[in-house]
Amino acid sequence: MLDFERKTLSFIKRHGLLDRGDFVLAAVSGGPDSMAMLDFLVKRKGFFNIRLAVVHVDHMLRGEESAQDLEFVKAYCKQNQLEMKASSIDIKQKMEMENKGMQETARKHRYRFFESVMKEHDADKLAVAQHADDQIETILMRLTRGSSGKSRAGIQPARPFGNGTLIRPLLGVTKEEIEEYCAFHQLKPRIDPSNEKPAYTRNRFRLEVLPVLKRENQQVHEHFQRFSEDLLEDEAYLEALAEREIKGASVFENGKIQLDIPSFLQMPLPLQRRGIHLILSYLYKKNVTHVTAWHAGLIRELLQGENPSGRLDLPLGLQVARSYGHCVFSFNDTKRATGYEYELSAGREIILPDGGTVRMEKDSDIYAGGDEDYIVLNEKEIKLPLIVRTRRAGDRIRVKGMNGTKKLKDLFIDEKIPRLQRDCWPVITDRRNQILWVPGLKKSIYDAGPQCHGHRYILYYRTSGGQQRQ
Repeated sequence: MLDFERKTLSFIKRHGLLDRGDFVLAAVSGGPDSMAMLDFLVKRKGFFNIRLAVVHVDHMLRGEESAQDLEFVKAYCKQNQLEMKASSIDIKQKMEMENKGMQETARKHRYRFFESVMKEHDADKLAVAQHADDQIETILMRLTRGSSGKSRAGIQPARPFGNGTLIRPLLGVTKEEIEEYCAFHQLKPRIDPSNEKPAYTRNRFRLEVLPVLKRENQQVHEHFQRFSEDLLEDEAYLEALAEREIKGASVFENGKIQLDIPSFLQMPLPLQRRGIHLILSYLYKKNVTHVTAWHAGLIRELLQGENPSGRLDLPLGLQVARSYGHCVFSFNDTKRATGYEYELSAGREIILPDGGTVRMEKDSDIYAGGDEDYIVLNEKEIKLPLIVRTRRAGDRIRVKGMNGTKKLKDLFIDEKIPRLQRDCWPVITDRRNQILWVPGLKKSIYDAGPQCHGHRYILYYRTSGGQQRQ
């Protein structure tokens, strides 16, 4: 038995990923990882007593090669009498319509299709082929970006998805073991050359960082997986304690929370950190990604400081106001003057009044973290200097992918931006007052995209509230 088979059987058993009678959908691209997973499951359908079908998405990003990937997976399914559901999605078109990056857009629409097939077939599990090397890369990327809590644990073996569960049976095996399995069983998987391009953050970790770690210790993937599992268990326990403690120290009502500071400060520091995260998660709901560990640190400083009063303004209009022994978390729609205007040049970073940042680079590689938005501008299409300012009456933007222009007022309404945020939201123009970008919302027709050739400027935007006033 190959190491791939032995380790995958052990991982599935240890984490209870498959149950007898499960209907499993295998997400298969045609590459080595997903083909090894599919072939492994096909050969053990009887052993696990499962039903198996395949889902495939053609992202239409590599022309004829993408179409050949689809045909390759179809041929394997036909040979092994497997039902297959496939969809071809024009990701480039979706990117232009949604003003999002390629990987983010592809993942969103891929998983949306998977979820629809799960619902249609009433499937129990969706199996995806992320493996041990992916786990190392993910943990390192998240630590580098400053993630906290359980997000540092990387990829979980299983999580709820759609009407069932998403499982990752290959997290116990390395890329080398996957390739060995493919060669032994003569699967001849498809190869996506984009996986070797250093333009993507994950690829840089894969090509430059991972080899160093493996030279230090060939079993490094086992240590990272153990770190992930231990951290998830610890976080689950600490979050349960924090939830119990924070409920005793606060009052939740109508989207507002009042915290008793003396009771909060009696909690151990690990529970204080998690208690703040629970409060923010409750208030922000699906928008919790707008706040970071830095924001949580500002809140702790406000609560622990000697000054009996103070206030923080956080993203999307959340105010944290301390008054002696109490602190109130609430969204405030009160309008106030927030106008500003700055010149922006290459190599410079501007800190906005709400704590967000805009920076500009010239002719550099694109490097955006998970909480950054960016735009690429062709030097020939714009007039310097660039201006970062607040909106003005009559402002219009020529939105990428749309005909004509759109009023910024209508854009803010369509995007459901709170009134408080509209007057301080950054608008980026060139010297001619042509609106190039409304960060976080819409890019203009001047967006040249990552494929831009020649001299280019890259602008990055990060939301980071945190102005503190006494």
